[in-house]
Amino acid sequence: MPIICRVNASTSAPPPSRLALYLDLIRWNRPAGWLLLLWPTLSALWIAADGWPGWHLLVVFVLGTVLMRSAGCCANDVADRDFDRHVKRTAQRPVTRGAVSVKEALGVGALLALLAFMLVLTTNPPTILLSFLGLAVTLLYPYAKRFVSMPQAVLGVAFSFGVPMAFAAALGGREWNLSSVPPQAAWLLLGNLFWVLAYDTEYAMVDRDDDLRLGMKTSAITLGRWDVAAVMGFYAAYLLSWAWLGRSLGLGSWFLVGVGVAALQALWHFTLIRGRTREGCFKAFRLNHWVGFAVFLGVAIDLALR
Repeated sequence: MPIICRVNASTSAPPPSRLALYLDLIRWNRPAGWLLLLWPTLSALWIAADGWPGWHLLVVFVLGTVLMRSAGCCANDVADRDFDRHVKRTAQRPVTRGAVSVKEALGVGALLALLAFMLVLTTNPPTILLSFLGLAVTLLYPYAKRFVSMPQAVLGVAFSFGVPMAFAAALGGREWNLSSVPPQAAWLLLGNLFWVLAYDTEYAMVDRDDDLRLGMKTSAITLGRWDVAAVMGFYAAYLLSWAWLGRSLGLGSWFLVGVGVAALQALWHFTLIRGRTREGCFKAFRLNHWVGFAVFLGVAIDLALR
């Protein structure tokens, strides 16, 4: 019997390290989340800079996007820990299953947000001002699901805030005001919000049954049987608004090609979500970053070939 016990002990898997748990907490192995933030931010940065923005701003916004998305995951998991344990897809998240304490998760999130803020401090006052507004919206989103029938709209603002920040960083001066940020930045933010509504409604369709049982509010529940039609309408609003705004800002045919490739992907996503299966809806959500990449590539090529 002692020999059997020793064999079983030696073959059991060791508990994950703290680093592994923290990486799981920030979804390090699921980069789709930060890519969804990155592509519209870089698109705005290229437009504002009229092309290549330079290494400094590129590093600030790429690293800042990764850091803030990771910090947002920490805040979200703490806020939703009592709900996530009742949802199959989220029940094994580190905070939910107790592998990472609330205090630890908040500490990790605060550290990541501080690192992102240190990057912002290397830019200019308008960008710093906008970073505070972006942080406030990021912290508000997890609780919007309790009170707002379309919390995805709040997420849309949070996930689109890199757009005005990119304009502020590329065009802003040394004054502590936002007068240097052109109105087109706000319109691009609004247009991008519709893309977030599209892909996060797909995401919400995955968990609709669990959310109904828990009393959570999501766009998938609010839209009901019109969910698929609404998602396609959101895609159309996003792509048409960005196409119009891009043209008004001087972008040309290569940019429109990028928008067209994104539109073809949106049509493919319709085939994935029309049956409302968990697998199809989650696949559509998970691959949405390629929609944003197509738009960014169109922007970058168009400006490079001027």
